[in-house]
Amino acid sequence: MPLTLSLALSEPNTTAVLLVVFGLLMAFSVLFTRTLDKFGVPVVLLFLVLGMLGGSEGFGGIAFDNHELAFRIGTIALVLILFDGGLNTPLASIRRSAGPAGLLATVGVAGTAGLMALIARGLGLPWSQALLIGAIVSSTDAAAVFAVLRGGSLRVKEKVRSTLEVESCINDPMAVILTMAVVEGVRVASESGAGGGVSGHLWQLLLDVPIQLLVGTAVGLIIGRGTRWLLGRARFSTGGLYPVVTLASAFIAFGAATISFGSGFLAVFITGVVLGNGSLPYRAGLARVHDALAWMSQVSMFLMLGLLVFPSKLIPVAGIGLALGVGLALLARPLVVALCLLPFRWKAREIGYVSWVGIRGAVPIILGTFPVMAQLPGGDQMFHIVFFIVVVSALVPGASIVPLTRRLGLDEPEPPTPAAALELHSLRPIGGEIHSYHIHESVAVCNAPISQIRFPDDAAAVMVVRGNRVLAARGSTVLQPGDHVYIFCRPGDEPQIGLLFGRPEGA
Repeated sequence: MPLTLSLALSEPNTTAVLLVVFGLLMAFSVLFTRTLDKFGVPVVLLFLVLGMLGGSEGFGGIAFDNHELAFRIGTIALVLILFDGGLNTPLASIRRSAGPAGLLATVGVAGTAGLMALIARGLGLPWSQALLIGAIVSSTDAAAVFAVLRGGSLRVKEKVRSTLEVESCINDPMAVILTMAVVEGVRVASESGAGGGVSGHLWQLLLDVPIQLLVGTAVGLIIGRGTRWLLGRARFSTGGLYPVVTLASAFIAFGAATISFGSGFLAVFITGVVLGNGSLPYRAGLARVHDALAWMSQVSMFLMLGLLVFPSKLIPVAGIGLALGVGLALLARPLVVALCLLPFRWKAREIGYVSWVGIRGAVPIILGTFPVMAQLPGGDQMFHIVFFIVVVSALVPGASIVPLTRRLGLDEPEPPTPAAALELHSLRPIGGEIHSYHIHESVAVCNAPISQIRFPDDAAAVMVVRGNRVLAARGSTVLQPGDHVYIFCRPGDEPQIGLLFGRPEGA
C-alpha cells in the first residue's frame, strides 16, 4: 500500500517511515554529487529523478500531490538559496555585471517568454497555455546555476560567471510577475468568455515590473543595513544565535517586500549582498551555516518537486516537452542573449556560452504549480510539460558545460587548496580578519624569510601551510613557492599586504 502524507496510519510510524525514505533519498543524492560534478551535469537533476523514484509510482511509494504545500516549501528553500548566493557575491562582481545581467533579467526574460510562447503555439498548444508556458520557463534558476558554477569541478572566468550568477539571482521577479499576470488574464478570459483577458493586463504588467524591482531593492537595502547594524552592536551569549538573526533577516526581507508589492526574492538577494560585503562578527561561522542551509534546501526542494511529478503523466507530453526544451536551448535563449549582449560588445564565444548555460530548475517548476492552484484548464498537463522542459534544459546543456568551457577558453586554472585552514571566530567586531595568500614565484616575498618582510604595524603572519604540514610563522621561516600563508591584518592594511603577497585566496 502506498505511503500517504495523511495521518490515516498510526503515528509516529507514518512520520518515521517518511523520514527514513526521505533521508535515504537525500543521502543517496549527496553521495553521487561528485560523480555528476565531473560531467558538469547539475546535481539538482539527480535530486529530481530520485524524487520521482520515491513517489507513489516509484520505489518509495510516497503519494504527494499537494501543490500549495510544495509552493510554500519551495519558496522557503529559494529564500535560503538566494540569501546564501547574496552572501557569497562580491559587490565588485555585481558592479561589473550589472548592465548585462540586468538586461538579461528583464528584457531577456520577457523576450524568452514571448519566443517560447510562439514556439508552443506553433506546436499546437492554445494561446492560453502557450503564453503560460513561455512565462513559466522564461528565467534561469539560481540553484541550478550555482550547482554548476560553484559546486562543480569548473572555474569559469569571472566576467562570464558573475553575469550568469547575478542574472539567475535577479531574474526570478520578472518571471513571477509575468506568470501571475498571464494566470490572472487567462482566468479572467475563461470566466468572461472573452479573448482579451491577457492583453488587458499589459499596461498593468509594464507598471508592476519596475515597481516590484524598486521596492524589492529598497527593502533589501533597509533590512540588510539594519541587520548589519544590529549584529555589530548586539551581544549574544553564543555564536549559534548569529545565524538565527541572519536567517530572520532573510525571511523578513522576503515577507516585507512581498507585502509592500515588491519582489521578495530580489529583496532576499540584496539583503544577503549587503551583509556579505560588510563587517560581520562570526563571519566564517555564518558562511558555513548558510552554505549548509542552502545545500539542504536544494536537496529537499528538488526531491519534493520530483515527488510532485507522476512519470505516467510525463509520457503523453514527452514529444512536445522535448520539442520545447530543444527550442528553448537552441533558439529562444541564444537569440535573446545575443540581442541583449550586443550593446556590450561581448565576444561571440562569451555570448554563445551565456546563452548555452541558461539552465532552468526549481523556479519554473514552482511557477508551474500556479495554473494548477488556479484550477486553469490543462493546468496539470502544463505542469508536467514544464517539468520535462526543465529536465531537458538541465541535461542537454549541462552535460556539455565542462568540455565547452575548456574548448572556448573560458575556464581558469583551479587555485590550489591548502591542506589546513585557519579561521578567526569572534563574537564581537574586532576590526581585523585573517586572509590566506598562495605564494607564487612571481610575488615579492617568495623565498624570503618572514623576519625580512615589512608588515604594517597591526599585521602579522600567523601560520604557514606547506604541502601536508602546518608550520609556525616564525621569523626564520622562509616562504617557498606553493606555500599558503595566513595573515592577520586590519582592513586598511590589505592593499599594502597585497603588494607583497598578491591577491588573497578566494578574493
